[in-house]
Amino acid sequence: MFDGPERAFARAYMKGIGFDDDELRRPTVGIANTWIEAMPCNYHLRGLAEHVKEGVREAGGTPMEFNSIAISDGITMGTEGMKTSLISREVIADSIELTVRGYQFDAVIALSGCDKTIPGCVMALSRLDIPSLMLYGGSILPGKWRGEEVTIQDVFEAIGAHSAGNMSIEDLTELEGCASPGPGACGGQFTANTMACAFEVMGITPMGSGMVPAVDGAKGQVAREAGRLVMEVLEKDIRPSQIITRESIENAIATIAMSGGSTNGVLHLLALARESGIDLDIEDFDRISERTPLLGDLKPGGKYVAKDLYEAGGIELLAHRLDEAGLLHRDAITVTGKTIGEYADSATETPGQEVVLPVSDPLKPNGGLAILRGNLAPEGCVVKLAGHERSGQTGPARVFESEEAAFAAVKESGIKAGDIVVIRNEGPSGGPGMREMLQVTAALVGEGLGEDVALLTDGRFSGATHGLMAGHVAPEAVRGGPIAIVQEGDEISFDIPNRTLTLNVPEEEIARRLEAYEPPEPSYTSGVMAKYASSVSSAAQGAVTTPQWD
Repeated sequence: MFDGPERAFARAYMKGIGFDDDELRRPTVGIANTWIEAMPCNYHLRGLAEHVKEGVREAGGTPMEFNSIAISDGITMGTEGMKTSLISREVIADSIELTVRGYQFDAVIALSGCDKTIPGCVMALSRLDIPSLMLYGGSILPGKWRGEEVTIQDVFEAIGAHSAGNMSIEDLTELEGCASPGPGACGGQFTANTMACAFEVMGITPMGSGMVPAVDGAKGQVAREAGRLVMEVLEKDIRPSQIITRESIENAIATIAMSGGSTNGVLHLLALARESGIDLDIEDFDRISERTPLLGDLKPGGKYVAKDLYEAGGIELLAHRLDEAGLLHRDAITVTGKTIGEYADSATETPGQEVVLPVSDPLKPNGGLAILRGNLAPEGCVVKLAGHERSGQTGPARVFESEEAAFAAVKESGIKAGDIVVIRNEGPSGGPGMREMLQVTAALVGEGLGEDVALLTDGRFSGATHGLMAGHVAPEAVRGGPIAIVQEGDEISFDIPNRTLTLNVPEEEIARRLEAYEPPEPSYTSGVMAKYASSVSSAAQGAVTTPQWD
């Protein structure tokens, strides 16, 4: 881009904004930032990037920072704006890919924070396949409310408690002022920390970097070291295709299962596998989770948050536990050139820690995810097992055509114990954008119905969701999935041991209803939302928009 007499014009542009000949002779490193001022998760990334750039310069490179976009799942939750969240994953990946291809950077560091920025960054790195790594901005610290540690999950559940008359508006207002005390991603093993853990064990993020909290004094040094590291990665020519393999993805899946992580991990790893040309099926998650013990006592199902995991021994400790359980592909290479097995061997466990339990004493013998199929989900759906003990439920369907309609019913105490709540037209295409149902699920918990109501949707769940909830029901309603023809009062059965989700209606009646079904008119007929709705794949394939050449 900047070499030789024929590139004088390109150098002229850059000299006009402060670059000199020496800088333009060095390797150029794209700093792909997802900074935004509209949420805490990525708010601090602009400052963190300065430390990254220092490290790049110290190691002989020339950093050039550019920005993508970021949508906060938490802030947009329960609104039309939440439809943009999953769509943003594709836009993030596309914008990073386009910028790097355009400027032909020699290497890339991608900085992530909130949920979709993490897989979006890694999907872009996989497409580009040049020396690169992802750096996670870190988790927020827990808030303090009346002597107790709290997270944003507590606020969502408090809304339900207030709606049920069990919390005053004064208490709710006081809690909301305490629950999010600074920058960083949500503190529990919600989607951001789930994906940060998964990608660190996968190896595309430097081991030891992710769980350092966003406001910890060591985070700047972590970023500086990442800047130096990317120059080593460039020198050694280590590429994402060497790191992102079938074996490393299986390591990532096992990490999600062992830590009780978010169901969104299924969606994002399926998408990454597709981008990377790796054969991965939704059933692989069930197979790996079934053999993986649940050891992470982490919110939302457990007691602890990300800073506790950091203090207990970090993600290296999770890798060590996977290795102890015989579940780690030890020879998978990481971005540093070391294998994940070497990191597992060098893990240090804080004496007396109770965040990651021993293999001999798991919270549950099987991991936190299950894939159900049946006549209501022919392509599968995802259930999070961490945090509840029910092995199934049968009950009458309460059918809602949108998240807003379901939330209105919850607020009016219209959902009763034993109900099976069905929320449809929230899938990748039907939403569009596959919204998370945290507002509904948290309100149900806040009203005291968390252990008595089940829910299924062709949308998604937040990593903060807990209870008997099936998301990603596929095919989705607007693509003719059976969820489209469930009627009020139909009997539905969840059967976790047998991995089935069943509409207890005669098959002839199901066929008759499907034949008569007509999808609703699309919500958007132009712009990015319409483009996404018309091209996105099933959630069972990761809800990706990659071309279908076949």
